[in-house]
Amino acid sequence: MTDDPDLLSAAEDLRAAVGDFVRRVLVHHSMPPGQAAALGYLDRTGPLSIAELARLDQVKHQSMARTVGLLKDQGLVTVQAAEADRRQVVVTITDTGARRIAEVRRLRASNIARTLADDLDDEEREIVRRIPEVLRKLQP
Repeated sequence: MTDDPDLLSAAEDLRAAVGDFVRRVLVHHSMPPGQAAALGYLDRTGPLSIAELARLDQVKHQSMARTVGLLKDQGLVTVQAAEADRRQVVVTITDTGARRIAEVRRLRASNIARTLADDLDDEEREIVRRIPEVLRKLQP
């Protein structure tokens, strides 16, 4: 850990700004955030157990089991017993689920792009284009 006050201040500003940004994006959410997160993990990684999903989303197994049940009821995932251990279940995104998470992502990106176009100048938009690369380097 660093004791550099300028770096600590910058880190706090970044934490607060990212948190505010995420909350503003989720206001326009067409799906509960927990469900969208679970679908997103399944879409990116392929089938996962409920335990793996819970670990990725940093929630309790019971909470993720409830989320998976809601997704299953909507036809967005399927649930089957794991081959290696029949006590575990494997959750797989359906074609409908993949289309739904793609729709959610498009909506989010569209809202962000509209704000970028309306509220930022060219120099600020260029800075924003570099932010994802910089954030990917930050692994606390």
